Amino acid sequence: MQFAKVIGTVVATTKYEGLEGIKFLVVQPLTKQREPAGEPLVAADATAQAGPGHLVFIVGSREAAQALPEVFVPVDHAIVGIVDDIVLVDEANIKNE
Repeated sequence: MQFAKVIGTVVATTKYEGLEGIKFLVVQPLTKQREPAGEPLVAADATAQAGPGHLVFIVGSREAAQALPEVFVPVDHAIVGIVDDIVLVDEANIKNE
């Protein structure tokens, strides 16, 4: 599972059987520090709620194909969660308390 930011949408007039109704979005994978990591990619939206600007979780390979309503469809990446909030804890302050 990896952080990503939704940066665009994809319009597909023809889709593989089992992918009808699934939204495809362009996402920029991010590091744990939320810095860009690699090239943008296309992910199927398993949440059916993600949109441009959202911080999301993505999975790849077999997990992506299993995340969708119709399992084992030909997708390489899928959005499996939308991040609502991030709280960072300073470990140095925890150890000193």
